[in-house]
Amino acid sequence: MGYQPIEDYGIIGNLHTVALVGKNGSIDWFCYPRFDSPSIFAAILDSNKGGHFKIAPTIRVTSNRQFYWPDTNILITRFLAPEGVGEITDYMPVKTAMTTNGDYQIIRRVTVVRGSMPFRMECYPAFNYARDSHEIEFTKEGVCFHAAGRSAGLATSVPLEREGESIHAHFTLHEGQTAVFDLAVSEQENIHATLLSTEEATKLFKNTVQYWRGWLSKCSYTGRWREMVHRSALALKLLTYEPTGAIVAAPTCSLPETIGGVRNWDYRYTWIRDAAFTLYAFLRIGFTEEAAHFMNWLEARCHELGRDGSLQIMYGVDGHHDLSETSLDHLEGYRGSKPVRIGNDAYNQLQLDIYGEMMDSVYLYNKYGSPISYDLWRELRRLINWACDHADKKDAGIWEVRGGHQHFVYSKLMCWVALDRALRLAEKRSFPADRSRWQKQRDKLYEEIMSKGWNRKRQSFVQSYGSNSLDAANLIMPLVFFVSPTDPRMLKTLEAIYRSPKEGGLVSNSLVYRYNVQETDDGLVGEEGTFNMCTFWLVETMTRAGRVHRDMLESARLIFERMLGYANHLGLYAEETGSSGEALGNFPQAFTHLALISAAFNLDRALGKPK
Repeated sequence: MGYQPIEDYGIIGNLHTVALVGKNGSIDWFCYPRFDSPSIFAAILDSNKGGHFKIAPTIRVTSNRQFYWPDTNILITRFLAPEGVGEITDYMPVKTAMTTNGDYQIIRRVTVVRGSMPFRMECYPAFNYARDSHEIEFTKEGVCFHAAGRSAGLATSVPLEREGESIHAHFTLHEGQTAVFDLAVSEQENIHATLLSTEEATKLFKNTVQYWRGWLSKCSYTGRWREMVHRSALALKLLTYEPTGAIVAAPTCSLPETIGGVRNWDYRYTWIRDAAFTLYAFLRIGFTEEAAHFMNWLEARCHELGRDGSLQIMYGVDGHHDLSETSLDHLEGYRGSKPVRIGNDAYNQLQLDIYGEMMDSVYLYNKYGSPISYDLWRELRRLINWACDHADKKDAGIWEVRGGHQHFVYSKLMCWVALDRALRLAEKRSFPADRSRWQKQRDKLYEEIMSKGWNRKRQSFVQSYGSNSLDAANLIMPLVFFVSPTDPRMLKTLEAIYRSPKEGGLVSNSLVYRYNVQETDDGLVGEEGTFNMCTFWLVETMTRAGRVHRDMLESARLIFERMLGYANHLGLYAEETGSSGEALGNFPQAFTHLALISAAFNLDRALGKPK
């Protein structure tokens, strides 16, 4: 099959897991029953062994396109040829996400809307990251794949044939005709899929449309970039694990930050940092229920602190703690990018910034969502005291470097945020607090960042104390109200970062690298692309400065519009953008979409009402 570009995928999901669907009609990634469960289809990580579920025309098509059914996460893949036009409608039911047997469904409805078109369907599951074999059993209404501990049933009226470990079918549809393929997956070993009638399939489709439109109708954003904000919100909702309210950083693992490189990580977990930023994005555009659900998840983690009284930086979506990393050496990796990693050893790292992001999100939720409870405050107070005790330590930083701990400026900044928001919240709610201690530590951190985090030679805030390297994470300083966006030091930092990499900066054609890999010992070899979230941070920082410096506001708008052009055909972003505009890293990335929402919100407000 070969590999599709990362940007050639769309996603569907049911708030438990997602599937990636390529423009070629192939589902190349699907884990069951949760985001972080073993895969059933993983052709995106090994095109031969990984497993796929492909439906595509057998004639040459002039073009194939994808789009979402309006205001939903129902994906349409269209094939155009002189002989006809065919469409695949892919979705996973949400409110009715469980079938009558208690199994998850992927529904694929193939329709020809003009002329006629021959298709080939191939379903080749590869259970447990292609480590488990399976048996095939033909049933009255389709076929069942039996593997150890789970099974998948495919129901359809189209005649099926076996070909090795896969099932295939050839069929031709004429204008107005439809064929439905219903894949149900279960942790039982004897699932038998039930063929959906036309009426049942239509009802499921309508219910799914109503669910997504009903959810999106709560969005309060009505600004200039409404369509992109809506798509980002829908993407973030797909990355939410409904049973607990946890939000994954991305639904994929080991998609490379450089093709053929080793920077391949598993992002199917809930980072305190990422989820806290996502909560902020949801609150900004009116989704308070999602924010409340995540707060419940966060409160539960506060009752499960480590022996030293600290939070982990990330957890499983169900709250489990052990995310030990291992390599799947039998898989070749996306376009030969090894190793393929599952799990993430960064969960053991010390990253002091998480306390700042956490407290900022709690503060905002208390302000715009619902007042927090005293019991939650007691847990938060313990964590703030822990942060006070450890704020002077070195850590691994926001970028989770594996080259040794440093006094990262961003980490110190977010410790300052933690203390600042805790003090504000205690004052606002009259909560008992160690105010004098917190204030003393907060002020100490401020002075320390200004003296040790500022590099006079570079005229910029730098990555770590004593460093000469820039870090795009420092763009967030005015966004968390550490400094004014027009403070001379912040304007100088913007100026330094905005230079091209050849001139010592981090910006290439409006796209922002998170840091210079040649200057930073991150413990890894190889290059990486520009970091999409950092580009949106640049936009927002310039937007805030642009309220005084109007030329900067115009530049912010131009950078934002350019960045929108790097979204894929569906408005989705991966973690990074490569030198040729290609998507790199795990996809889609929550960080990117939440940063887009925040940048769009603030830029639209700064520009004022259209004349």
